[in-house]
Amino acid sequence: MNETIKAIIERRTIRDYTDQQISDEQLNILLDSAIWAPSARNKQPLLIRVLQGKDILDKMNFDFKETVGWDTPAYTRYNENPVHHNAPTMIFLFADSENSCAMDAGIMVENIAIAAESIGLGTAIIGSVRELFGGQFADKWYDILDIPKTNPFMIAISVGYKAENPEPKERKENMVKIIK
Repeated sequence: MNETIKAIIERRTIRDYTDQQISDEQLNILLDSAIWAPSARNKQPLLIRVLQGKDILDKMNFDFKETVGWDTPAYTRYNENPVHHNAPTMIFLFADSENSCAMDAGIMVENIAIAAESIGLGTAIIGSVRELFGGQFADKWYDILDIPKTNPFMIAISVGYKAENPEPKERKENMVKIIK
């Protein structure tokens, strides 16, 4: 099977990671994959920010949980894991102030996810962290990530070495119809 197709089909959401940080080389591969994602009319409307390290990610998780509530089921395994699922790296995508395009963000985050799978890393695409950028700690995190407050958060993705290998989930039947 073609390696690209294999990475697409074998990629799973990972919610348990080792403590090992990804290398700068691996991070650069993911960021290159992100910036080469196609965008509508080649507007390239997204800004990328990366948080690395347990301390800063734990602070982010604390503020997130304070925003949404510690018992709020905002994401899978909310009662066991922080929002970043203990991954040592989290990549955030923000729209530039002129071109808020969720579809471009979806394409870019998928490029990151497939590239990560192809180099042996796991990912979890995370939308719920959006609440952090609209709540009481929004100014703090926009400042930490050096993003103007006029640039809306789009999506994030946790990245790290897999500490689990989940089974594939069943695919829905009748999702595709070919009309000729």
